[in-house]
Amino acid sequence: MARIGTSDLEVFPLNLGGNVFGWTADESTSFAILDSFVAAGGNFIDTADGYSRWVPGHVGGESETIMGHWIKRRGRRDDLVIATKVGKKPDLLGLAPDTIRKACDGSLTRLNLDYIDLYYCHADDPDVPLEDTLGAMADLVAAGKVRYIAASNYTVDRMAEALAISDAHGWPRFVALQPHYNLVVRDEYEGPLQSLCAEQDISCLPYYALASGFLTGKYRNPEHAAGDRAEKAQAYEHDRGARVLDAMGIVAQRHDVTLASIAIAWLTHQPTVAAPIASASRPDQLPALMTGATLCLSSEDLALLDEVSAPGDA
Repeated sequence: MARIGTSDLEVFPLNLGGNVFGWTADESTSFAILDSFVAAGGNFIDTADGYSRWVPGHVGGESETIMGHWIKRRGRRDDLVIATKVGKKPDLLGLAPDTIRKACDGSLTRLNLDYIDLYYCHADDPDVPLEDTLGAMADLVAAGKVRYIAASNYTVDRMAEALAISDAHGWPRFVALQPHYNLVVRDEYEGPLQSLCAEQDISCLPYYALASGFLTGKYRNPEHAAGDRAEKAQAYEHDRGARVLDAMGIVAQRHDVTLASIAIAWLTHQPTVAAPIASASRPDQLPALMTGATLCLSSEDLALLDEVSAPGDA
C-alpha cells in the first residue's frame, strides 16, 4: 500500500480511472470492472464531475452517477478511497467559491457519499484568486464533506503559491498532484514540479499512465487504428515512441508480462509517484494493470527504459 502525501489515506498503488464509466463502459460493464478491481485488492478510484461531458448528449456527472449506483449496491464505502474533481463540468466551470460548493454537493449526491476522500481542483483557474479557491476548499474540509484536497494540471509556480497561501491561513494543503506523466511524456512533470512535490511531501498521481493506450502497444495493430482513443494515441507515434515500445517489449519479455504492466511499473518506480491512474473498459484488462502496480523492475530494466524515453526531440 502507498500513502498519499501527508494524509492518512493508504491506497493500493494503482488508481482506477473512472473516465470510461458511461463512455466506453456502460453501467453493467463498469460494475464488473469495479467489482474485479476491489476483488483483486484495489481500493482507490478516481473520477470527476466533468466525466463524460465529451460524449454527445452527456452533461458531465455520468461517471459519478454510475459509481454512486455501484457504491449503493455494494453497501459499504469504508474500505474505498474515492477521488473526484471540480472545475470542468459544463454548467459549473472554474473554481469560484460558489461553484466549488455547488459542485461538491452535486458530486456527493451522485456518488451516494457523505464525504469525498480526495477532492481535486481539476485545473487551475487564473480568473479566481487562489485564496478564494483554497478558502472554499478549506470550508468543505471543515464541514466534513471532504477529507483532503489535491490539484490537477497546476504549474510549479501556482502549486508553490497555493501551498504558501494555505500555510499562511492555516488551511488544508494540497496533498497530491495529478500531472500528465508517462514513459513518452516526461518533461511536463520531471524537473521543478517533481522537485517541489518531493520537497513538500506531495504525492504524484499521474494521469494518462498508458498514454491513451499507446503504451499497451495495441495501436501497432492496424485494426485498432480507429478506436475511441486512437487519435490521441497517434500523437506518440514518432521515432522516440517506437523506441520506447521496443524497449518495453524487451523488459516485458524478461518478466513475462504485458507492455501495460511495464508502463505502470515504470511509473511506480519514479520519485514521488504513489499510484498511477489507469482505466479499463473491460474487466479482462485489469490484471495487467494490477500486475504492473506491484512489479519490481531491475536497475537494468529501469536504465533501458530511462534511456529510450529521455525527453528530447521526437
